[in-house]
Amino acid sequence: MTAEMREGHEGTGPGTITPDGCAVDLYARLSVGDEPDVIEAAVPAGAHILELGSGAGRVTRPLIERGFRVTAVDESAEMLEKVEALAGTEGPGGVVRTVRSAIESLDLGERFDVVMLGSFLVHEGDLAVRRGMLETCRKHVADDGCVLIQREGMDYHTNLPRERVDPGGYTVRIVSADPVGDGVNRVHAEYIFPDAHWTQTFLARPLTKEQFEEALAEAGLKVDTYLTEDGIWVRAVRVS
Repeated sequence: MTAEMREGHEGTGPGTITPDGCAVDLYARLSVGDEPDVIEAAVPAGAHILELGSGAGRVTRPLIERGFRVTAVDESAEMLEKVEALAGTEGPGGVVRTVRSAIESLDLGERFDVVMLGSFLVHEGDLAVRRGMLETCRKHVADDGCVLIQREGMDYHTNLPRERVDPGGYTVRIVSADPVGDGVNRVHAEYIFPDAHWTQTFLARPLTKEQFEEALAEAGLKVDTYLTEDGIWVRAVRVS
């Protein structure tokens, strides 16, 4: 089943495809990498995390297992069904609730210890949407809290085509990143499992370190520290 696609986005493969081209069944099968380790090292133990764009809960589950409380936000009801199934996950933390909403229009009227914007969402091609996402981050983070942001690697759009074999037994290929104007590329990715094949095409805006920091400043945020040597994970805070 495929919902009406956002312009420039496309997805193929078994199961439900969300408007931005994400396959729900695919995201439920993707392995978690080092994200939980990076997050755990960067924030206080037991923090309440607002996870923006939780998808099917790939990162949500290990956060719960490590004792964090999580409020998971996603635009897809089908994705959130997967997250809600984690309610019985063993661990000292828990999914406090799930919220179905576009990130850029979210307004929960509360603040969190940690707001997390992963999955390279800061590279959203639509400038108005990106600004809305970062405003959501600033609006929902506590004065003494932090925002964790995942950026693309420096060669994400140039080292192409490339592929990697995941320890989970599937292959990820980033096939192309073709310019479509206004500094935006149309990226095409493939996910090959022994029993299924998915593709996803989406719009993404490459950002230099300077452009990224300018985008944060526009939203009233600033870099506190780059958490990884490659600069992919960043901890930001509100500007006083």
